[in-house]
Amino acid sequence: MACALGHIKKSPMKKTFSDEDLIKNLSLYYMNRHLKKKPMEKYHRKIDESLLHDREKYRKKSEILLLNSFMHHFPDVKFENLTCESPDFIAKLNDKKIGIELTEVINHLEMKKVESTLNKMFRQAEILLEQEDTAKYRGVYFLEFHPNIKFDNIEQQEDNILSIYRSIKKNKPLGCVKGMRKSFHRRNVFITHEYSMNLFDELCSEKILELIDKKNEKFPYYDTSVDECWLVIVSDMNSIASRYTFIQDKEHLQEVKSPFHKIFHLENLCGNITSIK
Repeated sequence: MACALGHIKKSPMKKTFSDEDLIKNLSLYYMNRHLKKKPMEKYHRKIDESLLHDREKYRKKSEILLLNSFMHHFPDVKFENLTCESPDFIAKLNDKKIGIELTEVINHLEMKKVESTLNKMFRQAEILLEQEDTAKYRGVYFLEFHPNIKFDNIEQQEDNILSIYRSIKKNKPLGCVKGMRKSFHRRNVFITHEYSMNLFDELCSEKILELIDKKNEKFPYYDTSVDECWLVIVSDMNSIASRYTFIQDKEHLQEVKSPFHKIFHLENLCGNITSIK
């Protein structure tokens, strides 16, 4: 099996962010019945048509996806400028030009590195399975791992990739994989971490307030041609580093002072939104 991993390194490299990679990234969202598919596809096409570098296009597409829940709460919002900076987007709402600054709140900073390592491992296992037989293995695989696994251990990473590969190939958990479930996906192999949370996994309101303070400092440099500038803080519930079950000391958020006209916190799983200002 080690030679199979070696084969990954020898195979021709794809573009940093290919359309195929984007489809993989979209898989979790497309399985969500609440995805505003038509406007999202239109916005993604517009980003593709822009002069942005491929890496920037990927980032912008990911950012607009995070605003899916926001679009449900504000169905009349029409995004007009998808490629600007400071703020991230410019939209039209009720004849007003609205600047939208988007930022993600990280709840578990220590998990960000683990998540990054996991994503790299998932991608290598996906490549192995697709090289072998995409039609046979296509689907979305949600994996749960044994609690004692150290993903930051470089020496164990190759073994862990092979455990993931074998688990999917044999359709049963092996090695570092504790549990596995599969959902239909018509095009590719997509591997992700199983959604599981501690019932007492709080998001401290202080983290949100710190983000607001940082954005307040940058406010004078934002586009002044907009009628209003809104700050949208997102908890990306598809990320193990951002997940939470409740906001601790939520009442503290009502004390915020900011030049932003409106401030919202939203999570992109159930679409819950909190109006902070």
